[in-house]
Amino acid sequence: MRNLNGKYLFTSESVGEGHPDKVADQVSDAILDSILCNDPSARVDAETLVMQGNVIVTGQITTSCYVSIPKIVRKTLREIGLDNAKDGLDWQTCGVLVSFEEQSPDIAMGVNETEELMPMPIMLAHKLVKRLADCRKKATLPYLRPDCKSQVTVEYCNGKPTRVTAVVIASQHTDKVDRGQMREDIINKVIKEVIPANMLDNETSYIVNGTGRFVVGGTLADSGLTGRKIIVDTYGGFGSHGGGCFSGKDPSKVDRSGCYMARYIAKNIVASGLAEECGVQISYAIGVAKPISVFINTNGSGKIPDEEILKIVMDNFDMRPKAIIEHLRLLRPIYRKTSVFGHFGRDDPDFTWEKTDKAEELRKALKAFEK
Repeated sequence: MRNLNGKYLFTSESVGEGHPDKVADQVSDAILDSILCNDPSARVDAETLVMQGNVIVTGQITTSCYVSIPKIVRKTLREIGLDNAKDGLDWQTCGVLVSFEEQSPDIAMGVNETEELMPMPIMLAHKLVKRLADCRKKATLPYLRPDCKSQVTVEYCNGKPTRVTAVVIASQHTDKVDRGQMREDIINKVIKEVIPANMLDNETSYIVNGTGRFVVGGTLADSGLTGRKIIVDTYGGFGSHGGGCFSGKDPSKVDRSGCYMARYIAKNIVASGLAEECGVQISYAIGVAKPISVFINTNGSGKIPDEEILKIVMDNFDMRPKAIIEHLRLLRPIYRKTSVFGHFGRDDPDFTWEKTDKAEELRKALKAFEK
């Protein structure tokens, strides 16, 4: 977006672990993790529907192991904090219906706006809902409940983030909390703990539970389905999206592994200094190991032409699905924690697609080109 001149605003949102769609994502990825623990070569495509009082899990699985899916579902709901039927779901008493059958283009971005090499609006939005979860679980703000949403608007000037103009927080809470106290708590103990002080000013707008009370939430207020928060999972609308979701899918599906590889490539391009911003598109065809196309777009921020960066990428990254799985070690049971707070920009060694271990090779390739 660096080719946009002048000032403009860009907004991204994130949702918390108690949001019904995110509950569904977490259940699907918890099932995937449990199966991969016992059978790394399994093929899994798990879809979850959550609603008031019930969880339905379906899809396709091919595996040599057995896992108790109802137990996995209940354990996941308990860890999220869904322990009250009056809020829509109680992990101990809810119904769990299981029905599985045997199982017979991806886009990523990397930008240098934040230390995580992610667009600032989505990175801040994720950190806000993570902070809300921490405050709830550590009883810093004991009246909070699991369902929540954040939205951050950032002002850009000539492609660079300059200030946060608005922060929106909607957080479910217990019945008797004082609204004014909650607003003060969330501004001081959540927002100002997450957003750098130099990005806030006297004109920044704070909207906390703008509709008033938020007691009825979660599955009592809405149903949830796996794969309905794909923009939250990725870059918050910054750049493009291939349309596929991640959760519940084993890494043989390029919806997941291809996107992780595209993120890995884009982040290493930016970390190497080849560009300030980079989008990577990888397109696959069923039954063909190598990508049928790879597209690099630095929005004019590259030190060399994009087509030359593409040549460097093709020489340094193996984008066949099997090679991606091996290089990024994607057969580990790591996916439950990817299913909330974003798949990208996370400081966790299990998120191997966040490593910048190829940056030095790319720098050497740049020097060779410049000669």
